[in-house]
Amino acid sequence: MDQKQSQKRKLSGTVVSDKMDKTVVVELVKRKLHPRVKRYINVSKKFLVDNPDNAAKTGDKVIIEETRPLSRLKRWRVIEIKSKAKSINQEQETN
Repeated sequence: MDQKQSQKRKLSGTVVSDKMDKTVVVELVKRKLHPRVKRYINVSKKFLVDNPDNAAKTGDKVIIEETRPLSRLKRWRVIEIKSKAKSINQEQETN
């Protein structure tokens, strides 16, 4: 039998919490036009994302990919860190 593999969804967002071991919370923000008011509003959604080597930290911009269920709430995995957030230590060293 020839089985076709489905295309996995990839999304980009910002890490808002890294307090759990091997898990981060990623927030995705979309701008949506309100139908009655005709103004753009920000709609956000948070995902629990697998971070196996604890590489992503709070404030990082990451790309996540859909995967099989890893736990009760985790169905996404970090595949790439687009940009690192500036930490307080890095700012003090440059000054």
